[in-house]
Amino acid sequence: MAGGVVVNNGGGKDYPGKLTMFVLFACIVAATGGLIFGYDIGISGGVTSMNPFLIKFFPSVYRKEQAAEKNQSNQYCKFDSPLLTMFTSSLYLAALVASFFASTVTRVAGRKWSMFGGGVTFLVGAALNGAAKNVLMLILGRVLLGVGVGFANQSVPLYLSEMAPARLRGMLNIGFQLMITIGILCANLINYGTAKIKGGWGWRVSLALAAVPAAIIAVGALFLPDTPNSLIDRGHTDAAKRMLRRVRGTDDIEEEYNDLVAASEESKLVAHPWRNILQRRYRPQLTMAIAIPLFQQLTGINVIMFYAPVLFKTLGFADDASLMSAVITGLVNVFATFVSIVTVDRLGRRKLFLQGGTQMLACQIVVGSLIGAKFGFSGVADIPKEYAAFVVLFICAYVAGFAWSWGPLGWLVPSEIFPLEIRSAGQSINVSVNMLFTFIIAQAFLPMLCRFKFILFFFFGAWVVIMTLFVAFFLPETKNVPIEEMVLVWKSHWYWGRFIRDEDVHVGADVEMPAAGNRNGKVDPAKLAN
Repeated sequence: MAGGVVVNNGGGKDYPGKLTMFVLFACIVAATGGLIFGYDIGISGGVTSMNPFLIKFFPSVYRKEQAAEKNQSNQYCKFDSPLLTMFTSSLYLAALVASFFASTVTRVAGRKWSMFGGGVTFLVGAALNGAAKNVLMLILGRVLLGVGVGFANQSVPLYLSEMAPARLRGMLNIGFQLMITIGILCANLINYGTAKIKGGWGWRVSLALAAVPAAIIAVGALFLPDTPNSLIDRGHTDAAKRMLRRVRGTDDIEEEYNDLVAASEESKLVAHPWRNILQRRYRPQLTMAIAIPLFQQLTGINVIMFYAPVLFKTLGFADDASLMSAVITGLVNVFATFVSIVTVDRLGRRKLFLQGGTQMLACQIVVGSLIGAKFGFSGVADIPKEYAAFVVLFICAYVAGFAWSWGPLGWLVPSEIFPLEIRSAGQSINVSVNMLFTFIIAQAFLPMLCRFKFILFFFFGAWVVIMTLFVAFFLPETKNVPIEEMVLVWKSHWYWGRFIRDEDVHVGADVEMPAAGNRNGKVDPAKLAN
């Protein structure tokens, strides 16, 4: 391989530096961009289970719900309404489109201004939703919320991966997913409280309070420094060198700085990143940017998070009980994410993916079987309190498995695998695929629940089997590898190495990397050639 690469079982270069308080604070502020995404995920399911909200905007759903509670209709189908699902899923369609515009803003103006734009747009959407008089205002507000989510999800994971030292990149990047889970939990708690407001206007408070996380990221972004990568890419080389010294807490930054400059110079040779990303040498990264967000949505997690109160109502819980059950799953989600933060840079990405997938599959089989045993295909049954609590227990175990695997890693891995020249385009594809399938799942879940019944859990379980096998065979370990040297990981992989020629690898000499076809031992560099 070009450059005389030294291969071993470690990561890439171990650049000098430490985790400074400056970097930690910047990453915490940037990660708050996840609050807007998480708050929306949690709030939408909660308000759609509030009767005053349904009576005002979706009266047909309210009538079906009342009939179902009297055992006059199928429990599986009582929330099946195209208009109701459009309210929930319109945000994700807007986020899909916005992510492509966010790619340009992120590359040209920097990551922080993309975050700022997302926060401001989300703030306007929250105000519109809180003051909604009709369904049109609701959906227009959701579209603006979606634009905000698209910008934040495009820029925040990139910012975190570029600011973090390689050995702690996983921990700091998962801060984004942690904020998503905190947003979901806060939304569930707020829904539980606002549902008790007399007068039936509590849903307005729930929707309008989305302005709080929007203001946090919008104001916070104004104080964030640019990443060294972004500064170099935009021609501010002196400022980039000063920033690199500050974020690494040392003056010994020449090696890392030179690598960043080399990556930037190569990226400037790429005039059309959207066209270049289709080149053969980027096939591994492009595949992951499509497959990982696709699989993340096909785990079925958003079925739980979007519609947790709705789902628990379907299981026979009362209004307050269904909202409280959603709070419980939200708590599990937050605490389980800490497991990933602690272990991701020690155990690595692959082990968490594989363990989490196995756990989710087992829980989906149990939950589907328990619901099927009671409701069958008729959808008419009364569930005893103890039985319903048992179902919630396994749903929580499923949420925990997701929260330390596919939840955080679905954002972490795509954000760290792309070279600088196509990084913004790659992240845009990652976000757009994520939003597209979030939209599809959100739009299709209630009709699928009505038609598939309890078989729906087995449907998502089958996808978990497929994605776990995909990780086992095709995802290399990326922990501790500097993102500017990630090409070495793909070059050494048993399958993806065939797509990358020796002349496509532009890194310095004596770079450590995982062994080709043998992650635990050493191989001769010549074995990395095609």
